[in-house]
Amino acid sequence: MPDLPAYTPPNVWTWNKDNGGRFANINRPIAGPTHDKDLPVGRHPLQLYSLATPNGVKVTVMLEELLALGHGGAEYDAWLIRISEGEQFGSGFVAVNPNSKIPALLDRSGPAPIRVFESGAILLYLAEKFGAFLPSEGRERAECLSWLFWQMGSAPFLGGGFGHFYAYAPTKIEYAIDRYAMEAKRQLDVLDRRLAESPYLAGDEYTIADMAVWPWYGTLAKGQLYDAGEFLQVQGYTNVLRWTDQIARRPAVKRGRMVNRTWGQPDSQLHERHDADDFHTRTQAMLAEQG
Repeated sequence: MPDLPAYTPPNVWTWNKDNGGRFANINRPIAGPTHDKDLPVGRHPLQLYSLATPNGVKVTVMLEELLALGHGGAEYDAWLIRISEGEQFGSGFVAVNPNSKIPALLDRSGPAPIRVFESGAILLYLAEKFGAFLPSEGRERAECLSWLFWQMGSAPFLGGGFGHFYAYAPTKIEYAIDRYAMEAKRQLDVLDRRLAESPYLAGDEYTIADMAVWPWYGTLAKGQLYDAGEFLQVQGYTNVLRWTDQIARRPAVKRGRMVNRTWGQPDSQLHERHDADDFHTRTQAMLAEQG
């Protein structure tokens, strides 16, 4: 680009800790813990360590949907992991997720704890454990899994690609923004065409595919992600908008998106969730009233 200096990559890349950007303080080219810190453990079978990013919301929505169906074994403690402060690099968290990303789940319902990491894997694990929100066989199951893995493969281009260069990079680079805006719009068009054919991604039924895709693309279609609604002209994706509004009205979805949320209106933030009553007694608004 004419307004940027030419860059020639060196023969050997080295880590520049002062590379700028919103998340520069937590980015590093190595894995493993940076400090010793045990994770808290609550009284429920499932222990979730997360933050209400789109990937975190997938899992809290799934857990709330399972509870709404009457699956008592899906009761969970949701512990807040503040990724901007590097809490995902504590030794306890790394033991549950060696990739140091939220969400991470520890299932303590059996004789030995089972760790599950990566949001798509957690959705699939819970769906199979409780026999819910995943078709059991045939075309519908294949369709559900295909869209689940479509999201896992596509969202990095939306978040790490478009979102990073449009909203977070220290320098606006026209080529990068154009490249990933084109891909974000292509993905929205993929979804819009699919949702013109069926009410939900896997067909007539709401599944983990919808739970995986909705926090990313539903939020984007409402203009609430990266403040990019006008830029991407999201109002044109009418089938996606119909679908996202339908999902957003579900009571379990409303609860799930509140869990581990640390931004927005105080009454929309439930930093930790340990009991169903917490939605009525432990939001930031309620805690402020209690002094």
